[in-house]
Amino acid sequence: MLKFHASQNLTMTVLNQAISIEHYLRQPQRLVQAVTARTQLEQLGPSEFRLKLRPLKFMTFSIEPIVDLQVVAGADGTIYLRSQTCKIRGAEYLQKSFIFNLAGKLSHQNIGAATMLKGTADLTVQLELPPALQLTPKPILETAGNALLNGILITMKNRLERQLLQDYHLWVQTTTAMGAEASNVVPMGSPVS
Repeated sequence: MLKFHASQNLTMTVLNQAISIEHYLRQPQRLVQAVTARTQLEQLGPSEFRLKLRPLKFMTFSIEPIVDLQVVAGADGTIYLRSQTCKIRGAEYLQKSFIFNLAGKLSHQNIGAATMLKGTADLTVQLELPPALQLTPKPILETAGNALLNGILITMKNRLERQLLQDYHLWVQTTTAMGAEASNVVPMGSPVS
């Protein structure tokens, strides 16, 4: 059994807008959409998502993992992301032994006019050694597998850093504009001055 692992940490400061980022983070779909392209994502329920990763090339084969994720907010506002199930396309014979575990956490702390976001993500994959790779030394396979997983997490981290801020600012603008429009609506039957 081969086991690969990668881990990434995230620390970023977000300047508070008219609406705190804490309110934004209570919407799990926004966080998941910030991590990946919308074309790769399907919402299954309020806090459940299906993520179709791009094909991953590892040594002599290519696989396309399809992962079901759950995203929940804790009582303190910390967001937890955890993989539930995973299927693979491209090398179906590996499905029996293929185990994919993704766990992430994003917490926030107010620091004056800003909010500090701290996150961690751990990704582990286990699988039986395919016959085509049985002659390859295990340390070479582990190094290549760990690098592949680390690349996935770095891509997600970079996207989160970029997309989260853009989406948060857009969400604040939209939400405050909708609130302003709602406060300008005159109820029917009210005298207009």
